[in-house]
This record gives sequence, structure tokens and C-alpha cells, in this order.
Amino acid sequence: MKKPDFKDLKKLIKAINDTNDAFKSIYAEKDSQESHIKAICKRMASEKARESLGKFSVEELKNAKVGIRVAALQEAGYTDLGKIAKATDYDIRNIEGIGEKQIEAIRHIITEFANSLSSRVSIVLDANDPELITEMYRYLKSEDVRREAQEPAKNLDLYAAKVASSGIILGGFGWLFSGNDKKTRTINMVAEIYEFCNSDFFEKLIGLIDRYHCAINSLSEDAVQAFTLNGADFYALLEKLGSSSGNRPFIYDSIPGQLAEEISSMQLSQNTFRGNLRVYQEFGAKYILHQSKVLLGDEMGLGKTIQAIAAMAHIQETTDGLCHFLVVCPASVLVNWSKELSKFSNIDAYILHGQTLDDAFDRWRDHGGAAITNYESMGKIVNRIDNHMTLEMLVIDEAHYIKNPDAKRTMYIRRLDNESKRILMMTGTPLENRVDEMCNLIDFVRPDMTKEVRGMAHLSHVPEFREALSPVYLRRTRTQVLKELPPIDEKQEWCEMSFDDQKAYTAAVMNRNFQDMRRVGFLQEDIKTSAKTCRLLELCNEAKAEGRKVVVYSFFRNTISKVAAILGDKCIGVISGDTLVAHRQDIVDRFGEAKDGSILLCQIIAGGVGLNIQAASMVIFCEPQIKPSLTSQALSRVYRMGQVSNVTVYHLLCPETIDEEMMLVLEQKQNEFDNYAGESVLAGAFDNLMDKEWISDVIEKESKKYLPAVL
Repeated sequence: MKKPDFKDLKKLIKAINDTNDAFKSIYAEKDSQESHIKAICKRMASEKARESLGKFSVEELKNAKVGIRVAALQEAGYTDLGKIAKATDYDIRNIEGIGEKQIEAIRHIITEFANSLSSRVSIVLDANDPELITEMYRYLKSEDVRREAQEPAKNLDLYAAKVASSGIILGGFGWLFSGNDKKTRTINMVAEIYEFCNSDFFEKLIGLIDRYHCAINSLSEDAVQAFTLNGADFYALLEKLGSSSGNRPFIYDSIPGQLAEEISSMQLSQNTFRGNLRVYQEFGAKYILHQSKVLLGDEMGLGKTIQAIAAMAHIQETTDGLCHFLVVCPASVLVNWSKELSKFSNIDAYILHGQTLDDAFDRWRDHGGAAITNYESMGKIVNRIDNHMTLEMLVIDEAHYIKNPDAKRTMYIRRLDNESKRILMMTGTPLENRVDEMCNLIDFVRPDMTKEVRGMAHLSHVPEFREALSPVYLRRTRTQVLKELPPIDEKQEWCEMSFDDQKAYTAAVMNRNFQDMRRVGFLQEDIKTSAKTCRLLELCNEAKAEGRKVVVYSFFRNTISKVAAILGDKCIGVISGDTLVAHRQDIVDRFGEAKDGSILLCQIIAGGVGLNIQAASMVIFCEPQIKPSLTSQALSRVYRMGQVSNVTVYHLLCPETIDEEMMLVLEQKQNEFDNYAGESVLAGAFDNLMDKEWISDVIEKESKKYLPAVL
């Protein structure tokens, strides 16, 4: 029986134990990271509060009722609390009639004032002052590692305990005096330890530790870049850890205190949710779960989808057995729902649409997860669910689509009432002024409330009406919940190609025409059948309902012309390469004065430079741009100093097309571009990301993909 190499064995066991200890430290350090962020927030709030003391007159000291000679302070030039706070005790002592006890009282009052102000200060993150941003970035990156390592770390701890309790021989002396049974157990265990330490699993663990060390040592430059690209995660963390109540936003309206307390105190399981919820979003997810059958009416851009997914993730994590969710939405956002579910949860997504509907339905029924279908396909699946399946949650996106109770789509969905443990209807369209439509929706989830709501229709503008609706209807607006001017909220809108889209795109691929391929969705003469056009019109209608203006960008003049024709008088003007420079500002000015819901169309090389279009708060790109600078310049026309609206940006994309390939390359190359994205020669080197070789390769790839369709 061959003796093991005990020196090597001890090294391997040490490696296992050291790795296990490293993970314990990673989780133990979470509290200290949070405490450090809280301390920075507290200091910043205190500094800001001290600065604001100058707004308060020294007359405030009279309210202290301790006999402070305010007139003497004023005569000495101390007219506000800020000036007194900056003065030394020696300075104040030299004022006639101010003694030690009064100085002590003055200091106490000013401290109380500062503390009170500090508790209400809203901290605004500033890329020019990156200390807090850097610590938050390190924490967020660390949390990514902790989240991913949760299960592997548990398994490692169990294995380390198994090795420790195995009682194997660890030295030559022990080997010499041990029996064959123990030697055999040792040899088997040693082989297992070697296999474990050489496994992909152990290599992954080491990689996670390396990632954690990179996270806690992240550079300020990387943190600022991440904040610029996605500030929402940083503000979500600020709301969670910030020491000041100023960053605790308004999260609900007219909800009775007892109900609000019940909802707030509910525990939301987020172990499998991969996002960072804002405070109002966390409350929204809890509201969905607590109330079971509700209408979520948050304004567009506040993340209704994320709140729905957070609720679904909680349900899946806290429910034994298979969970079945059904999402019904417009066809234009089917792919979007699928991608969001994959991004923010581990819930399997199945698109029930088109030729694959039957197969996808069977897999969803057998394995659980979220089925995503459009309103038009409901007739094909409702009989298979009604009286046959139980849905943990039915989600109805753009719920105003079923406002007509006599429509077939409404009847199909209403048949699933008894099959659905929870129902979530979502719409960003404000319903307070459309009580009949609201009642038709509420009648589906809470028919017991419909009569009461109709009876209060004449009070739709008063708080009592909102309070009566609170058990079933939750709506927040951007101005209520976003206290900061957030970084641009960018969204990828994946639009499943229509038959005409696919036909026109296949022809472009077969002709090996790269520029035509880029115009996917706008190639056919009649773009009414285009999936991108359908989604663009939906977004424009949503913008109008919310009182927003829209800028639509495309690189292609032909696309702009087609979109202008289909928008008609909704389009306030077109800025293209043909538009005289002298006339462009006139068009922008007219756009600024136009009514809400107005749309400005811009060819990106013309409308993306030298114009101030801050009247818009929604931007839609018809296709990905070859040059990242074109996109950033176009966005800077809208998102600039003086912009008081939250800007939402939509990129219209078609899966399985050049759009997907371009977005992949853009994501891979974005960091390289950002490192040199100044006005320099180096910037140009990374600006045009699509070289001739890449274009040839992608044309070849797309040709192989679509050749079977032609044959």
C-alpha cells in the first residue's frame, strides 16, 4: 500500500482551510464596509448642514429661553447661525454681556440645529468628489461576489468540515502504526482531496476570492465610470445605507398608516434577486406580495418590471415545489421581459408566441418558471390553463389593454382569475382622470371595491379618493421618489421581428449589404408592420400620457423620413443633413414651446451636435450606432445643465440580427472607448468600433444564419 505524500497533502488541506477562512472574512467584512459608507454619509450630511446654518437668523436663539443677548450678537455682526458657528469662543466672549454659560447655551443650540438639519439632508453624489462613490462601488462589487459565492462558500465550508473530521493519517509516524483499514480510508480521502483541489469548482472559488480583492481595491476612476453609466444602483445603496433621512424618499401616497406599516415590516427575500432595489421599489414589491391582487401604476421609467420580478423571485424562493408565473404583455416587449427575467433572477423564461408556442408551453408546464405571452396569443393557451393549472402570479403588463370588458383579450385573461393566487396589473398611464377605465381594471382584481370607487368618481382629485384606492392601486411619480437628478436611465428594447421585418432583413443579408442590415425594422416601404415601429409608437403614446416630449434618433435619413410619415402631426419637426444649420435652432425652439407628447426627429449626425434639446425627457434610438461618440453626443443634447426631467433612453433592437452582434461588440469595447473618450487622437482610435474585417465576418455569420430561410 503506497504511502501518500504527506507534505503535499498538508499543503492541500491548508489551501482548503485558508480558502474557507477567506470566504468567512469576505462575509464578515460586509458590516465594516457598510459602517464605513454610513460614516462618510454622516460626515457629508453634517458638513452640508453646517453650510446651511447661514440661512437661519440669529433671532432663532431667542426661542431657547435661556437669556441669550441676541441684540449684542447682532451688533457684533453675528446675524445668522452660520457666522456664530464659525466664530471661536474667544471671539464670542469679547462681546459685551456674553459669558461662559451663554456661550455654552449658544453652542448647544447650534449643535441641535445642525443635527436636526443633518437628519434631513439629501446627499447628492458628485463625480468630482469620488470618495463616497468609490466606497459604494467597492461595496457593490463585493456584494456581487458575496451573492455569487453564497452557495459555493457553503459547500466549501461543509467540505472543509468533512476533511477536518475524517480522521485521516497526516504523517509518516501515524502511517507506520496504523492498520490497513485506516490506511485505505486515508488513501481514498487523499485521492478525493486531490480531485477537489484540482476541480473547476475549487478554481472558481479561488477566482471569486481574486474578484473580491479586486473589488475592495477598485480605483476611483472605475467607480466614477460605473456611476456615470448606472447611477441608479448607487442611489439605491445610498437610500439603504445613508445615515440621513433626506435620502429616504416618498414611497407611497395616501396609504393608511396601519397598512403602510404592515407592508413595510414585511420581509422581502432577495437572495436570488440580482438587482439593487430603490426604497420605493422595495416597498412596491412588498405591496404586490402583501395585497396579492393589485394595480401598480408607477410612472413610466420607475421600474415596474423590476418590482414585479423582485416579487416573483421572493415567491419562488419561499414556495415549495414548482412555481408557474404568467406574464401577458404587448408583443413588442416579449423579448424584453425574457431578458429582464434572466438578468435579475434565476427564473426560467419561456416565450409563448409563434411557431414555438406549443413546445414552450409544454416545457413551462412541466418545469415551472415564467411564461411570457402577448395578448393576441392568449386565445391559444387559456384553455390549457383554465381549470388545469395554478399560477403563483399572473402579471398583466400595459393593463390598459384590457380596459374594455367586452374585448376577447379581456375575457381570456379574466378566465384565469380563479387559477391565479396573485394578480399584478401594471400601467404607467395615469388613471385618476379615467375612473371608468380604472374601475374596469379594479373590477378584475377587487370586484368588492368597484362600487365604492365608482361612487367616489367625483372626488378623483382629492386625497380621500387615493386613500380609498390604496388597498388595490399604488402609483408614484418620478418627482415624488427621485430626489436627485439621476444619471440617464438606458433601456434595451428587444423587438421580435415581424414576418415583413424578417423578409426584408433576409434580403439585405443575402445582398451582403451591411448598411441595409443595420436598418432592420425600417427596410420595408410600409413600416406599419415593423416590430420596431410598433414599439416606437407605444413609447411615444406613453410619453404623451405622462406629459413628456420625445427625441427620436436614427443614423439613416430614409428611416427618419419613414418614421416622420407614420407619426404625422405628432412630429413637430425633422432635423437631418438637409436641414440648414440656421434653421435647426428654430426647430428646436418650436419643439420647446410645443405641447406635451410632441416628437422631434433627428438624423444623429445632424441633431446630435450643437443643439440644446432639454425640453425632451425621452430619447429613442432606432438602431445601434457604429461610433459610441455619436450616441453620447446625441444624449448630451438632452441630458445637460438645466434638465429637470428624468431622461429615459430606449434603444430599439431586434434579436437574431446585426443589432445583437453590434451590441455585443459595443459592450466588449465600451471600456476601451471610455478610457480614451476625450477630444484626442486616441479617442478616434476606439471610436469606430466596426472595422472592415468585423463587417465581413458578421455578414458571413448572418448569411449562414439566414441562408436556410432563403433555400
